[in-house]
Amino acid sequence: MGEIIAELKNIYKVFPGATALKNMALQLRAGEIHGLIGENGAGKSTLIKVLTGVHKPDGGEIFIRGEKTKLDGPLDAKYKGISCVYQELNIVKEMSVADNLFLGNFTRKPNSRILDYDTMNATTRDIMKSMNQDVDPTVKCGLLGMGQQQMVEIGKAILQKAKVLILDEPTSSLGEQEVKELFTILRKLREDGLAILYVSHRLEELFEMCDTVTVMRDAKHIITAPMNSMTKDDLITHMVGRSLNNLFPKQDTTPGQVALEVANLTSRGRFKDISFTARRGEILGFAGLVGAGRTELFRAIFGADPIDSGKILINGQPVKIRVPKDAIEHGIALLTEDRKVQGLVLAQSVEQNISLATLKATSHRGFLNIKLMESKSNKSVRLLNIKTPSIHSTVSQLSGGNQQKVVIGKWTNAEMDIYVFDEPTRGIDVGAKIEVYNAMNRLLSAGKCVIMISSELPELLGMCDKLIVMRRGRITATMTKNDPCFNQEDIMKAAWGGVITNEAI
Repeated sequence: MGEIIAELKNIYKVFPGATALKNMALQLRAGEIHGLIGENGAGKSTLIKVLTGVHKPDGGEIFIRGEKTKLDGPLDAKYKGISCVYQELNIVKEMSVADNLFLGNFTRKPNSRILDYDTMNATTRDIMKSMNQDVDPTVKCGLLGMGQQQMVEIGKAILQKAKVLILDEPTSSLGEQEVKELFTILRKLREDGLAILYVSHRLEELFEMCDTVTVMRDAKHIITAPMNSMTKDDLITHMVGRSLNNLFPKQDTTPGQVALEVANLTSRGRFKDISFTARRGEILGFAGLVGAGRTELFRAIFGADPIDSGKILINGQPVKIRVPKDAIEHGIALLTEDRKVQGLVLAQSVEQNISLATLKATSHRGFLNIKLMESKSNKSVRLLNIKTPSIHSTVSQLSGGNQQKVVIGKWTNAEMDIYVFDEPTRGIDVGAKIEVYNAMNRLLSAGKCVIMISSELPELLGMCDKLIVMRRGRITATMTKNDPCFNQEDIMKAAWGGVITNEAI
């Protein structure tokens, strides 16, 4: 086993109204990828912030290479060899790749205040090439894909000669090929002796990449064990404190009338000639690779992006949807993939966010009915098991999974007829995923139409009655759960542009 580079012992961290870490322990060793997993709200984010100097612990000890130390802020942690690539990347998109790598530590020409771009660009090129990235160091980071932006973040750690690299949900916004490239780089960094903390909700990634795993629950350390000694069921049981026998609790329902029909819908540069129907009492899934046009299609249906031609029918009647307000009036709810930017007002309370889509229904003559808002918000908190100190807590203080449930509560409160879930379980834990699926089941039981866009094939196969595959803005396959082609291999084949049939294989 490699040298212990960083160690936490008996770490406590308390916030007003909540204990975020209790007696937490962690060891990160050189040449090891250490997985960290736990439900949303288990304390993972707080642990990361303690390790990176963002939060000072209220108790316990931190050791770097065996020496007891205090981390006086993120810069101090960086100087001591700890680097973190957060889920929301710290990239300045208007600056070049080289500027981002050297930000805060620019190289200057000898005896001058002028920046030495020849040296910085050459170093940047070498670092990116070491990660198999042929990137122009002078190009703006905003022009790069998410995978390359993430490589720029890792490049910062390499430049800083980090000894500990923390990755927070590193694959949440990456396509399949980008994930493979990331894994190749991480294996190389492990061989180079880095200690890597890999935080993810994707169990299959932990089994593929990690040597050791630590499970957290309710702010506490539950277990640390070799990855090869654990099973998926073991991890889930340790995470949630109970066995989850059915990860996809889809209820059998009988599809009803067509709620949404789209005919030959086209938006130049986004998608072309899209036609489908979605029925009440069924889940219609949309699969495809990154850039397939799924999100763009439903943004247009919701009125957020323009439509050049085609028809939208609600309950058999043609409708004109020019702006999101029109879509809402026709009973369409869109739960966006980026909950923090498009789904929530982070500075407002849980109650205010849950009430956003129903302000008209909870007001009279311009005055809000506060008691009605509180009643509806408390009902959503109970029904969706939202973990929050109170409905008056700021939503930014909640974990990602609980923020997602607030978004769901906002729209279920509004009692829409058609619910579009765009990447509804991205970045949330297994337990929270099941609560999202159960929320979908309740909508189906109430006769609603549910549409799910997802990059997670297992959840599409586990939850959908019907599935549409898109590639480059066009539909390449349509199938039902009873078709022989309703499997991961054929879905991926269609996503890559291959032809599939519904004949038995």
